[in-house]
Amino acid sequence: MKKYLIVIAAAILAFSATASAQMNFGVTAGMNFNSAKIGDVKMDARAGWNVGATVQFDLPLGFSLQPSLVYMQKSAGYETPELSSGILEDLKARFVQTVGSLVLPVSVQWGPDLLVARPFLDVTPYVGYSLSNKIKKDVAGLEKVVKGGNGLDYGLGLGAGINVWKLQAIVRYNWNFGVLGSYEDFADIDPSGIKFEDETFGGITVSVAFFF
Repeated sequence: MKKYLIVIAAAILAFSATASAQMNFGVTAGMNFNSAKIGDVKMDARAGWNVGATVQFDLPLGFSLQPSLVYMQKSAGYETPELSSGILEDLKARFVQTVGSLVLPVSVQWGPDLLVARPFLDVTPYVGYSLSNKIKKDVAGLEKVVKGGNGLDYGLGLGAGINVWKLQAIVRYNWNFGVLGSYEDFADIDPSGIKFEDETFGGITVSVAFFF
């Protein structure tokens, strides 16, 4: 809990420190390529998406601060290896997990203004909360969807981007340190003894913003 409070307090202080800075409001959208880890098993990366609102504060010495409020859908998949060959091919089990979260990333950026463009480096701590969490199981064409618990999520992203005119593009890798909630409800679909315990999502985010 202390970690969550530190992130929130840092965001509040950042807003206060930039109250008199130049502000640019915008909208942002993009794609995620996330993978999840459950115990010692890593689920395969799948594509997701994100959309939200953002505001950029221009600061001295090439710095800028850009908090956003984003709805992010993350997804990952897994296929049981021991049922993926031979006469048991039709019995292999596939699992696809989809998590929808409301996320507050606070991007700290630095880069030189080259007049026609501004390339920059990006460090982004974030905190979020999962609003939906489900796993779809498919065994021999028989599907079942199980809902999981929700949870507080936090992490750190590192990346790079560029501003051109009113457009911005950022590519960022995110390390997720928080868990997504309790998975006790998933006990009946554990593949081959894998326990759906608390897990984390990480991966690449590609986003484009337009400022008004």
